[in-house]
Amino acid sequence: MRILVLGATGYLGGHVVERLRALPGARVLVGGRSPAAEVAVDLASDRPERLAEAVASAAPDAVVNCAGATGGDAVTLAEVNARGPAVLCAALREAAPAARLVHLGSAAEYGPGTPGGRVAESAATRPVGPYGATKLAGTAAVTASGLDAVVLRVGNPVGPGAPASGLPGRVAALLADAGDGPDAVLRLGDLSAHRDFVDVRDVARAVRLAATAPGPLPPVLNVGGGDAVPVRELVRTLADLAGFQGRIVEEGANGSARSTRVSWQCSDITAARTALGWRPSHSLDASLAALWAAAGSGVRSPEGVPVR
Repeated sequence: MRILVLGATGYLGGHVVERLRALPGARVLVGGRSPAAEVAVDLASDRPERLAEAVASAAPDAVVNCAGATGGDAVTLAEVNARGPAVLCAALREAAPAARLVHLGSAAEYGPGTPGGRVAESAATRPVGPYGATKLAGTAAVTASGLDAVVLRVGNPVGPGAPASGLPGRVAALLADAGDGPDAVLRLGDLSAHRDFVDVRDVARAVRLAATAPGPLPPVLNVGGGDAVPVRELVRTLADLAGFQGRIVEEGANGSARSTRVSWQCSDITAARTALGWRPSHSLDASLAALWAAAGSGVRSPEGVPVR
């Protein structure tokens, strides 16, 4: 089986490639802008015909799109998160119409959740900012493409190598540099939100299952932890793992706008269990322990554009 992975140098992409390369008989091809890429593609700027040529040269049985931007201005987000999936689908229709496409979406596409509830794939999508809106546009391009495609709507990934662009990785990096005495201070934004965290290794396993599952799959599947966890609790657990003895100070002005507008996020993961036989296998405590073990030893996530 030949599998083309785009965005392989990012946080999720790196774990996905590692998991797919363990698949017996699989030939994993890395596509992207890096000089080391086996298939040279740029979803943000390549024309569909140019991308179709690159895809045809790879002759994939499956394509996994991990490419995505979590930060930057609205133009950058739109180029990568919205245009990228659309042009990829156009290229696949021309060059590899039978290939399975697995696209990584985001739970941010749903927008604010109802406290105490879990959101299913059929729920209305109400993203609150450019990131969620552009990810939703990418999902729309994939689900309307007519291809054998599935979008995995990923919750908040956590685990070894988490980048500082996300809260868990940022907190781990700050703790690695913080002093260890009682006078040390860790200054963060408002930590009152609840988030659905999922281990990056569980995300990679879901991708592998989706890429190899027989027959058609539902157009969208939630891939999350299935529980809403107080962000404050996650930070406190990381601090305990780091042996941090100082104070954690929440300064509302330092928080993100999305955290303020989306106070609750929790995904219903029943459909992924039914369609893929998938469920999380790592507890949040285990994920945070792996994150801290990597951060404390100086291990960082791969260079590239991470996907949240």
